[in-house]
Amino acid sequence: MRMSLAQRVLLTWLFTLLFLIMLVLKLDEKAPWNWFLIFIPVWIFDTILLVMLIVKMAGRCKSGFDPRNGSQNMKKKVWYLTAMLLKLAFCLALCAKLQRFTTIRLAYVFIPLWALLIGGMVELGYNVFYVPRD
Repeated sequence: MRMSLAQRVLLTWLFTLLFLIMLVLKLDEKAPWNWFLIFIPVWIFDTILLVMLIVKMAGRCKSGFDPRNGSQNMKKKVWYLTAMLLKLAFCLALCAKLQRFTTIRLAYVFIPLWALLIGGMVELGYNVFYVPRD
């Protein structure tokens, strides 16, 4: 399951465009849709990314897998999986809050997003300042 860069960019652009169109229709009150329906393009895109990530992670379990540089690569994939799950938690909490399914405070809704952003900054700092020892 390999996608070229052009296919990935086109897929990302398509789902983002669909989401933004649906969001604008909802905010302009032209579409009386549920907030969970508005976020369907985001969840379809996230599902595609999660499936691709899980397939790559499961590929390590094959016999004959070359484990060179495997632990570092696996740590990165676990971080990607954690980031996707944090984004999913934020989207679900946000939709539940906007649809008034829950009375949770808005600050609590944003906790997964803040954790994702802090983790991203730590990952960026690690990649910028880490000098491999040879």
